[in-house]
Amino acid sequence: MASHDVPIGSTQVSLAALNERSREIFRQIVESYLATGEPVGSRNLARILPITLSSASVRNVMSDLEQLGLIYAPHTSAGRLPTELGLRFFVDALMEIGDLTEGDRRNIEAQVAAAGTGKSLETILTEASQMLSGLTRSASIVLTTKSNVRLKHIEFVRLDPERALAVLVDESGQVENRVLNIPAGLPSSALVEAGNFLNARIRGKTLAELRNEIETAVKEGQAELDQLTQKVIANGFASWSGGDSEGERQLIVRGHANLLEDLHALEDIERVRSLFDALEAKRGVIDLLGRAERGEGVRIFIGSENKLFSLSGSSTIVAPYRDSKGSIVGVLGVIGPTRLNYARVIPMVDYTARVVSRLLST
Repeated sequence: MASHDVPIGSTQVSLAALNERSREIFRQIVESYLATGEPVGSRNLARILPITLSSASVRNVMSDLEQLGLIYAPHTSAGRLPTELGLRFFVDALMEIGDLTEGDRRNIEAQVAAAGTGKSLETILTEASQMLSGLTRSASIVLTTKSNVRLKHIEFVRLDPERALAVLVDESGQVENRVLNIPAGLPSSALVEAGNFLNARIRGKTLAELRNEIETAVKEGQAELDQLTQKVIANGFASWSGGDSEGERQLIVRGHANLLEDLHALEDIERVRSLFDALEAKRGVIDLLGRAERGEGVRIFIGSENKLFSLSGSSTIVAPYRDSKGSIVGVLGVIGPTRLNYARVIPMVDYTARVVSRLLST
């Protein structure tokens, strides 16, 4: 089976292992599966092949393809379907990735760019994900870093002797509340002082920028804060970032309903239910998308190539997007069944990521 973190262009089966006849038969099996989801048999293949072959010859080639691990026979049919390895091989070695039509490009530009006019990062990403979901008839996913949001105001409100509410408002008006622990006996003046100190420095900065500035000021003795006030500020930063990189991530999922279309059997329903559970849990999704951030260009994860979707038999196509400094700040893409229209979806995801990157650079 292919590795768990596979970019385009790294299949274990060599293209040289297939002669022209084998490639053509394999291509027809995969394309039939992508179009219908159904197995295809030797008799039908013999009819649709551009070369003249008997059913017996086709069966011999199918047997060879099966031994290579590229196709298999589901128990309900004499026809064949591609394996996950077969799909990976097809995507890496045989598929011709189509270019977007001018209409598709204009559509993506118009919808994402319209969202970008004076709007927050989250609005741009939400619009991009809804557009991708609609164009691909799949669920769309966007992973962004909360610490990229520009801040406007911070406030601390005491809830009880050892807990306070930290309220964070960003420039788009989004409000995030977190409960944080405070030292017992902390005077209310320390909460006020912490809020005043941060608000004097906050406007237009990201959480990461603000944290760095405060840490530098404290280290260099420029911040005249008592120990308790420093503790409130430190606890506030820890609560907003979740204390780890996981908490700094925000996941936007759109178009769940698209995954419910075209379900043929009970196992399909179970597959989608399993996927919904995975998306709900988020942790595994964030880990998967985080790995996609470390690579260049479009990444494709097919079925059990990632542990997260091994039960649901889904494919994920994602691409990173960048900020004005050229740094990767998140990823966007789609999740769908393994019979996604890869040739169409791959350039669509790639182009959307480029448009979002361009908007974030202006």
